[in-house]
Amino acid sequence: MTKPLEFIDLKTQYTILGGSIDARIKTVLDHGQFIMGPEVRELEEKLGAFAGAECITVSSGTEALLIALMALGIGPGDEVITSPFTFAATAEVIALVGATPVFVDVEPDTANINASLITAAVSDRTRAIMPVSLYGQPADMAEINAIADRHGLTVIEDAAQSFGATYQGKRSSALSAIGCTSFFPSKPLGCYGDGGAVFTSDAALATIMREIRVHGQERRYHHTRVGVGGRMDTIQCAVVLAKLERFDWEVEQRIAIGNRYLSMLAGINSVQLPVVRPDRTSVWAQFTIQVEDRDHVVAALKDRGIPTAIHYPIPLHQQPAYRDHCRIHGSMAVAERLAGHVLSLPMHPYLEETAQQRVAEALTEALR
Repeated sequence: MTKPLEFIDLKTQYTILGGSIDARIKTVLDHGQFIMGPEVRELEEKLGAFAGAECITVSSGTEALLIALMALGIGPGDEVITSPFTFAATAEVIALVGATPVFVDVEPDTANINASLITAAVSDRTRAIMPVSLYGQPADMAEINAIADRHGLTVIEDAAQSFGATYQGKRSSALSAIGCTSFFPSKPLGCYGDGGAVFTSDAALATIMREIRVHGQERRYHHTRVGVGGRMDTIQCAVVLAKLERFDWEVEQRIAIGNRYLSMLAGINSVQLPVVRPDRTSVWAQFTIQVEDRDHVVAALKDRGIPTAIHYPIPLHQQPAYRDHCRIHGSMAVAERLAGHVLSLPMHPYLEETAQQRVAEALTEALR
């Protein structure tokens, strides 16, 4: 029987980086500063230099978004415009601060928020726009930032899937007033648990977010604002520091592997391929196609040892938690269609060409 493929191959990554990861973790175990140890500041400095904005590490990508909203003072009565086609955390944090998610439909080829629909969704209650850089590719950030400037709004990029990608020569997470990313293990740059980061070039916002991260403390036991326990553990920072050594190479591989998929699958008429705009790159957090009769395709690929995933099967405006606690601007037809057709294929920087060929052949056979 043919050995099943890995959907995301963290095992191979560890065989290559294990020595550096183990050494980094042992250093933390030796010095014992498990909370806010020296690796936290080291990682923030290196990530900030990489992205081009000040970095504040936090306990997860969700916490990054929450801290950003809290720092802006967004709360009850306010609205935040965002995408309905994303993981629940994007809308979750808006609801948690008491604000209302306002959903605007997405583009059919990138699955990112359709920037041309945003202006019409702005109301006198709108405080921010939260575009999601879905599947590893930034949204139309220049247009979104311009809309925000015209209306006095703040843009928070949900870059949980796109750290390492570029847009018009700048890094994702540093494309707007605030950028938020995740180091969940399956992300392009992942730790071995939960972790995340907030990025900003606004010194005042950076100070506020650093305080919110540690229960609103300006200094020990002096709380200047309401905060959260949002620190990233030192050991998780150590893991990301080790992985950062190889991250540039892994991003190059992701781009090459994504391009190879695009070439291999181009001849399959019943597959709609993702599109990367010419002014940006994708780090392919997921390689997500669109197919008809998805259940049949999933089963056929599974029979041939090829795992798949669906990102995402139900848009947020149809989720029970949010459908009565959101504002929908216009039709969500594109998001609803995507939810019924998207299918993510194996994708990671160690995916060999022979494995991709196996995926392409199985997909061709399933759709014949």
